[in-house]
Parts: sequence; structure tokens; C-alpha cells
Amino acid sequence: MKRRTLVGGLAACTLAAPFVRTAAAQAPVTLNGAVQFNDDHAFTKALVRFEELVKKYYGKPINFVLHKNSSLGLEKQYFEYMAQGKAVDYGIVSPAHMSTFSKAAPFIDAPFLFRDLAHWNKVLDADLLKPVADEIAQKADVMLVGYAGGGVRNIFINKPMSTLAEIKGLKVRVQGAPIWSKTFAAAGMAPTVIAYNEVYNAIQNNVISAGENEAAGVESMKFYEVAPNLAMTEHAITIRPICFSGKTFKGLPKDLQEAVVKAGKEAGAYGRQVESGEDAEKLAALEKAGKLKRIPFKDRAEMKKMVDPVMAAYAKEIGADTIYAKIVALN
Repeated sequence: MKRRTLVGGLAACTLAAPFVRTAAAQAPVTLNGAVQFNDDHAFTKALVRFEELVKKYYGKPINFVLHKNSSLGLEKQYFEYMAQGKAVDYGIVSPAHMSTFSKAAPFIDAPFLFRDLAHWNKVLDADLLKPVADEIAQKADVMLVGYAGGGVRNIFINKPMSTLAEIKGLKVRVQGAPIWSKTFAAAGMAPTVIAYNEVYNAIQNNVISAGENEAAGVESMKFYEVAPNLAMTEHAITIRPICFSGKTFKGLPKDLQEAVVKAGKEAGAYGRQVESGEDAEKLAALEKAGKLKRIPFKDRAEMKKMVDPVMAAYAKEIGADTIYAKIVALN
């Protein structure tokens, strides 16, 4: 196999060694994965299942190294590494972090795209997002081999809020893709983009008052410590693609390629089952422990009406209006 190293500045010195593939013809392939979280997180569980399934379907010696707890940085960096074919071969990445390469990528789980979990599952089962995945593969050279996710996103705030009037002007952290800022602004809030690992301190220091996330993120990042009020806006249902570097994939033997594709689909389905199943349980446990309070959001329907025109215009702008129409029409 060919030798692969991470290049660039200090990173080359500190990170290159683990990413070397041996030149010995018969030596097993080594695939490096990355995840921001620990063993308990749904993303990590999905990637571990991906490893197990690849080994099962390939049936030959192969090595996996999964770098956890953001040891290689954040998801945006993982995606860039995969696009370059360096350092990271596979990982789970939020679609918002793919927007540098593909304007259509954040559309995969944009706010108010899905009515509920049943609708979300139908969209995935119907493979309606394939054109977006094809564009990402073409422009970023990163394959979406499976779809994990399933967490319902709500807004965590440092003060209790339950209506559109109360969240008007709310300084809330959103993901970096423009559609997130546009939709939250349309709902009357004041969205701002801040790195995920800086959200806690930003709320603590009153730079912002809120953020938005699914239960797994709220729990693992301990956002409830600085923003214990969870407004149940249910504004998005996550889709977290299992990504695989196209450059790495092209260098693999055909039977291993087939194992990666098959394992990716099944591991994604497993990840969706884990995260959607754990979502309500995690929130209930946090609330029972007195760490957060779930607050029903009274104006969700009105918020969606405010956001819908922005979503339709965005879909048209990125050439996804046909996909958007199919998603909306799917019963």
C-alpha cells in the first residue's frame, strides 16, 4: 500500500506518524477515523459499528484507528482532511461543515425540513438526498456512505423562553452554513456563528444567550450548566453522514470498497436507531437530575411559517428545489 502522511506545519510533525500506511505488499490496510466525542456518544457507537461491519464483510486482516474526543480537531477539519486524502479516512460530519465544498450540503438537515421523525425516516428510505450526496462526492471527493443522526434539535437558553415574542432578538449560536443564520433570523432571532467548542464559554461570558443542539450534544458538552432552559422548538432533525475519503476509497481493493459501502449503509441505520432512541431518554434523565428544564414552545407552527419562504428560496438558489418539493410532498 502507498504511504500516507498528514502534511502542513506543526501538524505534520505531531500527527504524521499514526497515518503511515506500510509499503509491504501483504500488510493490512489501516483506516483512520475521527470523532469529536467519547465512547458513550451515538456518533462514536455508529463509527465503531462501521468498523465491525467492514471487518465482517471484508473478511481479511484490516486495522482501524478511531481518534476520539476531538484529538484531531473538529468535524470541519475532519472533512477537509478527507477531501485532501490525508490524516482522516472516515468520520461523521455535520452537513453544515461541508458548505465550503458544496452549497447543497447543509440542505440535508436544514431547519424545518422534516415534519417529524416518521417523515425524516421516509425521506432517507426513499433516498431523496442522493443528488446532494452526488454533488458532495463530485466537488469535495468525499463519499456519504451512510446516514446516522436522528437527534431532534432544540434551543438551550440561559433564561426560560416559550414564545416567538420572548425569543425575538435572542443571541443564539448556529452552525456555520448560511441557511442556519437565514432561517433563525427569519424567526426573529439574532444568530451568530461560533465554534462548537467555544459555545459554553460564550454563554457563560454573556457573548450569546443560547445555542441549539440535540440531546447528545447538550449532554456531552454540558451546555445545561450555563443554559439550563430547553425551549422545545424541535426545529431540526439531524442527519449526520458517515463520510469516507474518495481518495482513500480509490486506493482500496475492490472487495474492501464493497465492504465499506455495505457497512456504511448499515452503520448509518444503526446510528439513527441509537440516537433517535436515546434522544428523549437523555433529556428525561437530565431533567430528572435537575440539570435542565424542558419548556414547551407555543409558537412552533408560526415559526415554521416564517421560515418556510427562506427554505424555499434557498432550495431554489442551490438548485435543490425539485428535491425540496419531493420532501415536502412525501407523506
